[in-house]
Amino acid sequence: MRTARIGLRVSPGQRRRCFALLVAAGDVWACVLDMNRWRRQRGLRPIVGYQALCRELSAAGPGTVGELDSVGARSVLRRYSDAWFATAKRRKDGETAARYPRRKRRLMPVRYYHGTFTLDGRRLRLPVGRGCASLWVRLARPVPYEAGQVRSVTLVAEGGRLFVDVTAEIPITTYPPDQEPDPHRVAGVDPGVIHPFAVAGPDGEGLVVSGRAIRAETHLHLRDTKHRQRAIARRAPKPGQAGSRRWRKQRARQRKIEARHKRRVRQAQHEAARQVIDWATARRIGTLVVGDPRGVLALKTGRRHNQRIQAWRIGHLLKCLTDKAEQAGIDLALVDERGTSSTCPACHRRVPKPANRNFTRCGFSGHRDLVGGANIARRGPGGTITTNMFPVVITHRRAGRHLPGAGRSRRDPRRSLHHGTAPGVPWPAVARPTPRGESLAHHSEDQPISPPPRGKR
Repeated sequence: MRTARIGLRVSPGQRRRCFALLVAAGDVWACVLDMNRWRRQRGLRPIVGYQALCRELSAAGPGTVGELDSVGARSVLRRYSDAWFATAKRRKDGETAARYPRRKRRLMPVRYYHGTFTLDGRRLRLPVGRGCASLWVRLARPVPYEAGQVRSVTLVAEGGRLFVDVTAEIPITTYPPDQEPDPHRVAGVDPGVIHPFAVAGPDGEGLVVSGRAIRAETHLHLRDTKHRQRAIARRAPKPGQAGSRRWRKQRARQRKIEARHKRRVRQAQHEAARQVIDWATARRIGTLVVGDPRGVLALKTGRRHNQRIQAWRIGHLLKCLTDKAEQAGIDLALVDERGTSSTCPACHRRVPKPANRNFTRCGFSGHRDLVGGANIARRGPGGTITTNMFPVVITHRRAGRHLPGAGRSRRDPRRSLHHGTAPGVPWPAVARPTPRGESLAHHSEDQPISPPPRGKR
């Protein structure tokens, strides 16, 4: 099952109707919370089963949730029931921090299953209540799946924008004879912040995916948020003004910027996972042993490192890799990665963790993340690096080429021109002339380029 998020192109009237459906779904969610809270106060058992909740919805009668039809309302009830039973299972396993659904939401996603909606090319008809006009919306891009593979569509809102999550059931990739992934060929994957994935594979080959563009986007977003808060500090609404027009406008602006940043990071992480799977498929790697660092995320290591870990989004990163590996027919196993980046691959002894990206020990020198990947591969189910214990041929890839500043100039278009550049002079500036009077920039003899004048700060 794969899901693709597609934007919607709607008119003002269609936009109001779509948000009305999401608001009605939020009312259904709030109604279930209030009902179970009332029953708990009176010593009654909560109603959490899907069928029991559907009976309560039928007893409420038609027309109680606006244009939202019974299919959309039941999807909200299904979400509540699944969340309640999942929490009950976690608490039964000993996780006392798990909490039952308790928070109300103004907007709730609405899911429509196969047979209740109509998908005609880039046009989608969403079901509405009886007696309401049909609601047709237009997709911003074609659906990447065949019409017969689509199983459900989900109407969601993020940062004031409308999207549709199209879920399809697609077959596992098939390969020609003698080209399918071999389960005995194992590779270790070390996830990280600077490098989302560092893969140590068999035959002395490795892959390093750089995520510096993702980190630059995160740093820039954090810096812009701080500057924006200082700029609007005087006119920002006071805590007592929550719910005012000024407060709603500020919150809408914040949600829009946060949603844009999350979309950029998610897309870059999908690209990084796709590069790993393509690299593994080309080398017939059938098993990926991935280090799971989520066991140490709860440790308090200072505000800077805590902020870095929070912006890492390791859960989504591992989910992207798991989904794409499953589609490609590659087995994936999660193991504890503790100590893998500080263990020598030659003598297998723990050493102080190197401060930089180079690991040097026992006459051996190599990339620290690849050392971690090689050690992770040995922790897998019967897996070991076959030929060499450390990659010799290393392939470098970069994720997030769509991010601002990831191009050749490394310049973010959202930033203003440098204070030393004169107005009207393009950036980057032309190379200054050498002492001999010749410019280092490539230009023709007929059109010499003079250095730009120095601007004022």
